[in-house]
Amino acid sequence: AIIALRTFTLSSYVIPKGSVTRLNFEDRYIKPKKQNSVSNVQLEVDSGVIAYIDNYNNAMKTGNRFSLDKFVDKKLVSHLTARRITYDTTTVHKWTIHDYMVRELDGLKEKITKGDRIDSIINMEPSDFLIMKNQQEMLTSPELSDYIVKQKRRGFANIKEFEIEYHKRIAMSFASFILTIIGVSLSSRKTKGGMGLHLGIGLGLSFSYILFQTITSTFAVNGNVPPAVAVWIPNILYAGIAFFLYQKAPK
Repeated sequence: AIIALRTFTLSSYVIPKGSVTRLNFEDRYIKPKKQNSVSNVQLEVDSGVIAYIDNYNNAMKTGNRFSLDKFVDKKLVSHLTARRITYDTTTVHKWTIHDYMVRELDGLKEKITKGDRIDSIINMEPSDFLIMKNQQEMLTSPELSDYIVKQKRRGFANIKEFEIEYHKRIAMSFASFILTIIGVSLSSRKTKGGMGLHLGIGLGLSFSYILFQTITSTFAVNGNVPPAVAVWIPNILYAGIAFFLYQKAPK
């Protein structure tokens, strides 16, 4: 239990803080990990308000072919389209909309407004859709949980790696307990091979667990397996192995 608690504390709070320095160093000196552009961005920026950007360039802080739809009781009441939109880095959530047209709908009535430029506060930032590779490793578990909830609410689909990381931290805590039981059960048995054989089997099971964890995580990212299920499959299997070895161990 102590090992599991320490593993959870390290993976949830300590290691992520260290990963910030490591990943920023790799991004700057080895291989850039930050996205500079993204396409087909769609997210809910407010209750019933959906924003869409065809493509966004972070170097220029500019998005092309922007639209903003507002719904009331599932009915479209406002539809804004613009040739481009730029992010104002001096103020949070401030965007400048260029060459825009707004259609306001009220039953059969329609009002159209056009303009060259308008400043607007929109509840989104480039960091909402420009995701750094392995960014999930930089977040503590509470931060991961908040991020997942926020992105799900806003309609993002590219959060599987964040969900896997969140559930993996919990699963690995239990895994340390399971693998400890396996190790103790093996060491209590006397065989001709001695401790060397037990150590080899224990290491083999540990490495096979890590490999299995990687394979099932891939199923979650590229397939239809829920992240929580994929991450816990190895624990369930190796818990069975631990139970079997414990039952066979000399008492």
